[in-house]
Amino acid sequence: MKQEKANKIKLVKIWEILSQETDENNPMGTQTLLKRLKELGIDCTRKTLYADINVLNEFGYEILCTRGVSNMYYVVDRKFDMPELRILIDAVQAASFITSKKTKELVDKIAHLSGSRSAEVLKSNVVEFNTAKSTNESIYYAVNEIALAIKDGKQVEFLYFDKDVNKKRVYRKNGAKYLVSPVATIFSNDKYYLVCYDDKHKDISHYRIDRMSEVRMTEISVNSIVYTKQLDLKKHKGQAFDMFTGKPEKVRFLADKSLIDVISDKFGEQIKLFSAPNDKISFTADVQVSKTFLAWCVGFGKDLKVMAPDNVVKQLKEYTTELFEHYNK
Repeated sequence: MKQEKANKIKLVKIWEILSQETDENNPMGTQTLLKRLKELGIDCTRKTLYADINVLNEFGYEILCTRGVSNMYYVVDRKFDMPELRILIDAVQAASFITSKKTKELVDKIAHLSGSRSAEVLKSNVVEFNTAKSTNESIYYAVNEIALAIKDGKQVEFLYFDKDVNKKRVYRKNGAKYLVSPVATIFSNDKYYLVCYDDKHKDISHYRIDRMSEVRMTEISVNSIVYTKQLDLKKHKGQAFDMFTGKPEKVRFLADKSLIDVISDKFGEQIKLFSAPNDKISFTADVQVSKTFLAWCVGFGKDLKVMAPDNVVKQLKEYTTELFEHYNK
């Protein structure tokens, strides 16, 4: 490398080497750093190295030095601490909508934010979650296209599919494309969903992004209702069960005290709980009544009971009767 060109990138390479290969437990000596620069075709002396590091420090690229017979340099100021990176890696590992291939790539990138030495520690302690990973490699492009559409206020079109017994794609609507006004993306129960306004149903709908293909932003502006009907996404997510929507209802429950944590996890810490006789609690929550909601209630057996309104109680009775008849055929 010509020395003039080498001098132009010397500061960049010094920072790159120290930020990737050092930390407070693994500093790099002057001679080792000079050797690493030499391998890159960059000539540097002890004196100029000292001056270069001072320049980097002046401009906010903090490099610490332990002085001795040979100065030892290292970088400690990183954007993320090790525990924070650990949480990010675990989240990627647990997310079912991220394919195995993309999971490995993301884990590598996140780990290297800590520097190469710490990255080895992070990657050697990766938790293997019992998660069924998606095989849809185009999900990254779909997420990006949806984000651009939301930003530009444009509708998106896509194909939507299920899987048959052979795990092959079966496209809904006989392969015809969906056209919707995107509102937001939501992560729920290890799945990534598009929340959108569907002109056909005249209501908010959800679609799993890992079940989409050929996602494309169109030149059609979103339906104006997206702006007039402000959607409280946090509230909406809490009301829907497994992202299945239904008729909104204010439902009163009676539950065993053992379900306090479950109830708080589902409806949020702000849910008001009231003591009731026989070690019970009562609470009221806004929900969207769907089959998944009814199944959620039934799943707790005698520990959870819907008290009101009457039409929801009636739906639960009909649902449990259907189940009973189904298993007694």
